Amino acid sequence: MNDDFFNAAMWEKVWKDESDIKIARMKMNGIDPTRSFDHKAKTFNEQSFNKQGRERTNRIMNWLEGQGVQFANSSVLDIGAASGVFSVPFAEKGARVTAVETSPPLIELLEANISSFAEDQVKIVPEPFEVIDVWSKGWNRAFDLVFASMSPIIHNWESVEKVLQCARKFCYISMPILHTQHSLVKEIWPLVTGQAYQSKLTEMGYLLHLLYLKGYAYETLVTLEEKTREVSGEMALQEVMTWLGHHRLPVDERNRSIVASYLEQSYPSGKVVVQEGGRFGKVLIRL
Repeated sequence: MNDDFFNAAMWEKVWKDESDIKIARMKMNGIDPTRSFDHKAKTFNEQSFNKQGRERTNRIMNWLEGQGVQFANSSVLDIGAASGVFSVPFAEKGARVTAVETSPPLIELLEANISSFAEDQVKIVPEPFEVIDVWSKGWNRAFDLVFASMSPIIHNWESVEKVLQCARKFCYISMPILHTQHSLVKEIWPLVTGQAYQSKLTEMGYLLHLLYLKGYAYETLVTLEEKTREVSGEMALQEVMTWLGHHRLPVDERNRSIVASYLEQSYPSGKVVVQEGGRFGKVLIRL
């Protein structure tokens, strides 16, 4: 068998190199991954706390509890807390939550969603996790559970190690297994590239393989999730341009014009039905 398969240093480098290219492309296109939800914060919040959103959250909570995670009187670090989709249920179950979030509109919604809790039960930290010094913050092995759900902070093994450094008992990380399916992107992709859309595997494979090579104990879960929603033509345009940037395509006037023309012709009412979904990987690491 090829020794490279068991070469952790090689896998770390490959993941970092791929991530650096992706991040550089996004910056070149003017996309900040930590702020990509700003324009749809309100819609995201509504979808997170409606019946379907709560059911999705409960499925993850139940899985965690089934693996031995206890929330009552525990400490939780929620990295990329958004509007509190998980911070709120963590607190409802009696956990003390530190919620890291930098998006102003999401922080505003988070503040409203936690207003019924005691003042010290959910603490918001409006700082990028990347710049936080774990030692000076007093976060080294400080939390019973560190939770990073679909967070852009996880982009190489170094970022994983920093997250793990904060955990005392458990660390949860979730990522797409394939690039999340977005119906509009699939429709517009051939117009922009001249080729049919093809899903690509994401960095979840690097994460799982490196956890295996480095001797961590962990459980994994892969789910298939789908949802349908209606958005305005303006929001649809913003979403597609963001997605093109994530896929390393130019976010320029040419592509913006192509997308805008397609939306006007295909959805003259100004209301666009978007279908999203895909396979998502979840890993719970025991420390």
